This record gives sequence, structure tokens and C-alpha cells, in this order.
Amino acid sequence: MPVPAPNLYPPFNIVRLAYVELFVTDLIKSRTFYVDVLGLQVTHEEADRITLRAMEERGHHCIVLCEAEQPSASVLGFRLYDDPDLDKAHDWFQAQGLQVEWVERSWQGRTLRTRDPQGIPIEFYVRMDHLEPIHQKYALYRGVRPLRIDHFNCFSPNVDEAVAFYNSIGFRVTEYTEDEETKRLWAAWMHRKGGVHDMAFTNGVGPRLHHTAFWVPNPLAIIDLLDLMSTTGWLSNIERGPGRHGISNAFFLYIRDPDGHRIEIYCSDYLTVDPDLPPIKWDLKDPQRQTLWGAPAPRSWFEEGSVFAGTPVREADLKAQPIVAP
Repeated sequence: MPVPAPNLYPPFNIVRLAYVELFVTDLIKSRTFYVDVLGLQVTHEEADRITLRAMEERGHHCIVLCEAEQPSASVLGFRLYDDPDLDKAHDWFQAQGLQVEWVERSWQGRTLRTRDPQGIPIEFYVRMDHLEPIHQKYALYRGVRPLRIDHFNCFSPNVDEAVAFYNSIGFRVTEYTEDEETKRLWAAWMHRKGGVHDMAFTNGVGPRLHHTAFWVPNPLAIIDLLDLMSTTGWLSNIERGPGRHGISNAFFLYIRDPDGHRIEIYCSDYLTVDPDLPPIKWDLKDPQRQTLWGAPAPRSWFEEGSVFAGTPVREADLKAQPIVAP
């Protein structure tokens, strides 16, 4: 199936990804990981919930950690441009036969909750409480010095279907991996904000959250994080990297939080704002696809992910095999 032509006039205007809510089993341990190790800033804290933001963000939060008996991903949040877009989104999703509801979200205005056709829970909002700028408060910088949330990647049982749906609401494909034998999509990277992606899809058992990524100042910040994690009891939480992706050209590191939720530390991708930018095609068997330097990812990277709470998963339709590290 070919990559669809970009939909330049979608039914409502999505600005960017905005936040993720994760269920964790030990909030104190998770706080240590996200605050003391990664360096995210606490914006609210209570017995069973912590909200966090990165250094350049003015919105109240980009990640919400909620204590639960079992770890899972709760929801992915996206910002819309203006209030009429919320009503347009409500009517559009309802017309597609997808359930919609208005939900109460602390520190946010009206918030619309729905699911995409594969079952990923998603929310849309326009207004979030603004906080004072802290990007020049350098005494607060620690860990990997995260600047902002950058993207989500989700396992999808049918990447062609996922791309078609997100294309219909205005996401544009920047890069994609095609299985040469079937000519079907094995993975795709789609954006709204002008980077390589706000949302990506990887072939696999799904829907599941593969990872949430945070943008950092430079590759040296990643090296500093590796030194910190390897000497403070977090060595086994380093999963993959550091390295440079072929896809996106970004410098990366993948780590796992105490419950196994995967976090990518990410920098140095490229600008994609031109609406007619042709997407870049990669072959599934190209060794430079995963890592420009040729190193393949471990099996865990292709098989493990965070389930979405209350969302059943199914096997992938496409059985093509990528290159896997021994």
C-alpha cells in the first residue's frame, strides 16, 4: 500500500503531541527515576499522582504518573489550535463511529477523549495552565536535562491502517519502512509540529505504547545520563544505544523506567515544515535503517511495550522480520 498523499486541510487542527499518562506500581521509585535521574521538574505531587514538565515547557505537565496495581499506559494527549477545533474533533470522531466523551482533567480546559480505530486512547485539549518559564534557571538542570516531550511510538498490528487514519486527521509521513516482499508498511513516522514525528508506528503486537521520547540539548547530555545511570544503580535500565538513527538522523538512547515503560532520549533530527516534503523510504533489511552505524536493536525493542489500560491487543498482520541483534 503506498504512503497516502498528505491531507493539508484536515477536519480539525492538531498542533502537536502534549502529554502521556502512565500507570506505575511504585510512585516513589518512579519519582526517583523521572526526577532525580532524568531531570524532569515536578509541577504537582500528591499521594498517588505526580505531574512533571521538561525545562522548555510552559504548560503544566507533559507526563502524569499515577500509582496503580499494574503498569500500563493510560492515554496520549494532543493539543488542538483553538476551541472550535475541539467541537469539530468531537463531531468528526462521532461521525466515524468512534466513542467520544468530555472528561475532566486537572489544569486543563475542555478535554475530549476517544480512541483511534485500533484502540489507542487519545485526548485532545486547547487550554492548559501556564507556568513560569524555567529554561534559564540553570540551577534546575540535572540528569539528561530534558527540554520537551518530542514524540510517541506505538506498536500497531496494521501500520497501513494506522497511517491512513492519522493521515486523515492531518499527520504527515516523513519517513517509512516498507517490506519489499509485500509492499506493505512495517513502520512509519508522522508529524504535526515540524520535526520528524509526533507519532510513529512500528509493526507488532498492538496497540501498545512502544516509547515516549524527550528532546535533550545535545548528545553529550546523553553521555552524561549514561554515566549517571551506570553509577547510581540504574545500569540494567539501559536498553539500547547510544547511537544515531538512520531514520530521522537523531542521536538516541533507549532506557526503561522501573515498570518497564520505555523512554527514548532524543536530539538532532531535522526540520519538516514544508507541506510537500517527500517522505524518505527505507527497506526493512537495510542495516542502516535502525542505526546509521549499522548496529541492530535487541529483541526486546521489537517485542516489549506498555499495554494501554483496558485495551485488548492482537498479533500483527504483517509477519516480516527485521534485523535483530544476536
